[in-house]
Amino acid sequence: MLVDFELIRRAQKGDEAAFNDLVFAYRKRILGTVARLINRPDDVEDVAQEVFLRLFFSLDQLRTPEMFEPWLYRLVVNASYDYLRKRRKRPEARMADLSEQQVLLADAGAGEAVDQTEREKTRIRETVEALLQNVSEEDRILLLLKEVEGLSLKELEAIYGAKENALKVRLFRARQRVLKSVGAALEGRRGGGS
Repeated sequence: MLVDFELIRRAQKGDEAAFNDLVFAYRKRILGTVARLINRPDDVEDVAQEVFLRLFFSLDQLRTPEMFEPWLYRLVVNASYDYLRKRRKRPEARMADLSEQQVLLADAGAGEAVDQTEREKTRIRETVEALLQNVSEEDRILLLLKEVEGLSLKELEAIYGAKENALKVRLFRARQRVLKSVGAALEGRRGGGS
């Protein structure tokens, strides 16, 4: 927990300073989670702003401060799903869609200034994005929350409103679909290279 329960209680009662402290405490975490869920750097701030608006207008509905973090993650997941659904309905071509080219340009421009650690992080991020590219949004978000964000099964239970065993099955199946997608991609490369 990044904040104490008393701060959450004060924010629930309408204390603006307490609410601002909540936003300040969770801002980076929410921005990072949204960025990984929607994979559109240009829209991360907008989706995060939507999360904070939803938080402001619904904080009084939170039953207990102990459930704040899973409840907040649920707001993040819902706002991200809403964004992805809207985006799917109105496809648009933007520079942000060219993430591979942007990464290449950024890498070329940075040259020797980019150290090995940053290159490794970029490679890992690209690998994860490539692995998750061909699975459903639901699988991708679930795997990102569990594997990248490091949420526990208990936290995922609160977010998804599902039992631990059901989540284990969903995670297993999502991982299997990723492996199947990777296998198909590797097979396609082998077949295309012969």
